[in-house]
Order: sequence, then structure tokens, then C-alpha cells
Amino acid sequence: MTAQRIDGKSLAAQCRAELAERVAALRARGRPPALAVVLVGDDPASQIYVRNKISACAQAGIESQHHRFDADLRESELLARIHALNRDDSVHGILVQLPLPAHIHAQRVIEAISPRKDVDGFHVANAGALLVGQPGFRPCTPLGCMRMLEHIGLRDLRGRHAVVVGRSNIVGKPMALMLLERNATVTIAHSGTPDLAQTCRQADVLVAAVGRPRIIGAGMIKPGAAVIDVGINRLPDGSLCGDVDFEAASEVAAWITPVPGGVGPMTIAMLLSNTVQACEQV
Repeated sequence: MTAQRIDGKSLAAQCRAELAERVAALRARGRPPALAVVLVGDDPASQIYVRNKISACAQAGIESQHHRFDADLRESELLARIHALNRDDSVHGILVQLPLPAHIHAQRVIEAISPRKDVDGFHVANAGALLVGQPGFRPCTPLGCMRMLEHIGLRDLRGRHAVVVGRSNIVGKPMALMLLERNATVTIAHSGTPDLAQTCRQADVLVAAVGRPRIIGAGMIKPGAAVIDVGINRLPDGSLCGDVDFEAASEVAAWITPVPGGVGPMTIAMLLSNTVQACEQV
């Protein structure tokens, strides 16, 4: 068996095209969607992520604002900026790029964002809405993963077992809740789970979000499974790889996402989708 690649890059382009009509309608009403992106410090990876998000906004017809601050910015000053953006009716979405410098309490900053503008889906109000199955902004990476599963025909997961390897609040737990919404049986595991390989081999849908290069090998994958690789790891030679051994896993799985070019572009596409939704709800 040779797995079919789930091309996140082309699917993200399709998502942006689907957003174009909604963006055009909003612009015709004199209310162009706008995203404010806040970057504190000079982390090279964060700068790349922010640049990619701003570029994607431009491609989708969404206006963007880039608020960049030095790493020694005081937390009180950052909170004041966020409060100002909350009051700005021309801004519909606010994204604070993580990680923040160590002296700034990230959760306090996230909770300062209005839930109506929390297009990253990290605010406790949106997290709580996901927990109880109510409408709200869903975190972009898990949302992008779900769109990828829909793309390959896995919309209703009733009777299927999903395993999420990685239990972070950003990906692991929200991913599990979204899979439960689609009627899957869900197991959350992590790198220290006893007999992790056996747990993974039960999965019809395997989501890897550990942050360790190629920790998921071919022997950990159920034949015919759909494998979603959320990991982005930089190797000593500067190249990128996921949490899944792509070449080996491709000989066992039915579907698999590449790294790069898989979940990453879909995360940005879902950020744009949430921003358009935020504008439509005003």
C-alpha cells in the first residue's frame, strides 16, 4: 500500500477561494474583514509565521495590521494595545503570535482578547464552547485537521477509533474534542504512554502532535489508517520534518499529510476563515 498524500497547500488555496465570495460581499457592504497580528520580540520562526499569515490575508482580500514590539515590551503595555484593538471596530480578529517573552504571562494576554475577536480560538470562552459543543471559534490547527479529514471523505467518524498523540491545550485536547464532535471513539496519548506503539496501531485516524522528529514509525500505524502529522521539527541540517516517519508510514497508511505542505497551510487558511466569520458576526 502506498498512501495518498493530503495536499494541505492545494486544499488551503481552495479554502481561500471559497472565502473570496464572502469577503467580496463584506467589502461591498463597506466592512472589509481585518486581522491584527501582534508580534513581540524577534524570534525567527515567529517572524516567518507572521509574514506567512499577513501574505495569506492579502491573497484572500483580508486587510491586516502588523503590530510589532521589542522583546522588552512590558506586559501592561501589551495589554493596553490589545484593549485598544478590542475597541477598534475596524478590527475583527486579533492574533498574538506565540511564544511570548518569558516575562509576559501568555494566558493573561490571551484572556485579554475579546472572545468575539479571538480568531485563534484560545480564549477560555471559546475553549469552553468547544467543550460543551456550543458555537464559538475553534483553534485553527485542529480545525484545519478536521477539514483535511472531511476532504478525504471522513466527515462522520462514527465507528472509527481516533488516537491523538500529544495532549497540549493548543492542539491535543481541542483535537480530541473535535473528533468526539464527529462521533469518533478517541484516545489521547503522549510520548510517555506505556506501549505507545500498540495504542497507535488501534487508530483508524492517527493525529501526531508531539513535537519530536519522526517519533511515529511504520510499525505504529494501522494498515489503511489516515495519518495527520501536526509536528514541525527542524533538523540539524536545517530541513523540516514531522512527528511521523513519512516515507516509512506511507507504505502502511492509506492517507498521510506531508511536512511541510500539510497541516501548516491549513492552519493559516482556518485563521482566515475565522476572521471572515468574526466580521460577518458584527
